[in-house]
Parts: sequence; structure tokens; C-alpha cells
Amino acid sequence: MRPDLLSALNAARRERRAAVLVTAMADGAQRLVTPQTLAADPLNEAIDNALRSGKSGLVEHEGASYFLTVQVPPVRLVVIGAVHISQALAPMAKLAGFDMTIVDPRTAFATPERFPDVPVIADWPETVLPPMKIDRYTAIACFTHDPKIDDPALEEALRAECFYVGALGSRKTHAKRLERLAAKGFTADDFARIKAPIGLDIGAVTPSEIAVSVLGEIILALRKKPLRVEKAA
Repeated sequence: MRPDLLSALNAARRERRAAVLVTAMADGAQRLVTPQTLAADPLNEAIDNALRSGKSGLVEHEGASYFLTVQVPPVRLVVIGAVHISQALAPMAKLAGFDMTIVDPRTAFATPERFPDVPVIADWPETVLPPMKIDRYTAIACFTHDPKIDDPALEEALRAECFYVGALGSRKTHAKRLERLAAKGFTADDFARIKAPIGLDIGAVTPSEIAVSVLGEIILALRKKPLRVEKAA
């Protein structure tokens, strides 16, 4: 690998940025593609699929073969609220390969005893999230129903362009939430990124069922390529 490409790849890894090293099998020529340069690359569709899957592999294009070495940051899941849904979600998220952290300033709930296998931070989201440097490879799920806790987390998540932003609550609750966010300067485009009511519509009732629906929606947001009709909408 050329020293300049290796340096760029290492920098992307340190800074939690996605990148794909494209190697032409015929002559070994290489180039580094990032999400910012993806649209102009002749292999943009194949690279986009590789970025979504997070898997390296061989692809064919116009009779030539290329190997895509995919580098994506580990996906993080930050859950706001040390509640029953969070307890059910923790082992599921671990099985799915997500690096999960729970944030809740309520020390009666945010205890290691209730979450033995997950980092728990008993502090306010506006204090915890900025140093964590949440980003486009971070999912945020808010479960507290408390605007003092959920709203600051949603604000941080929207500013950081997290790939998934979800919040528990009824449509009425969400409407009031959007009014508060609008007063903070957020727009309709921002609101469209919030999944609320949270989770896939599978008729979930129990905390475990809701956890399944939320995890499914997060995976959908991470992996699924939008359909043409969705893009048009």
C-alpha cells in the first residue's frame, strides 16, 4: 500500500471516519474512497453497499475486478434512561455487536447492579455526550419520558448527525417535544430524523418486545439502502 494511502486510512480510523480502499486486481492500482468522495467514484453503488454492510470483498465492474477493503467505525448505541426496556435491550444489543452505553442522571436507576454488563453513566446527557464525540456511527435511543433528560440528548444527537435518533412516547408527547425543539432552532428536516414513536411497528407491548422493535429499527437504519420511492419522498 502506498504510504499516503496508509496514512489517510490510519487517520480515518483514529477519527472514526469511514473509508474504503479500492484495489484493482489487474494491476494493483489503489485509491481511497470516503463518503465525501463516494458520489464521483465509478464504483459508488458497490462501495455504498459495502459501507452499509461493513464487509470487505471482491466486486466486478465493467469486466474488471476490484477488492474493497472496508473500514467503518464500531457502531455505538447510547441509551438515555436506565429503565426496564434498557435492561432488555442490553443483552440483545451485545449479541448484535453494538457497543452500548446507558446514560441516566437518576442514580436510583443507573446502577451497575441493574446493568452488570453495560457501562452506565449516572449524569446528564448534555454533560456526557459531548466528550463522547457521538457521530454518524452512533445511535441514540431515549427512554425516560422526561423532557429534562431526553430533550438535551436529542439536541446533541441531531447536531452530531447520528444515524439513528429515537424517542419513546405517544404522538401527543412527541408533538410537544417538537414544539420544544423548534423553540431551540431545530427544523422540520431535523424532526423527520427522529423515530417517534420509537421502534418498528410490530405491536410491541412488553419491555422486551419494545427492545426488539427498537433494535430492529436501529439495524434497519444502519443497513438498509433507501428505496427509490423513499428517496423521492
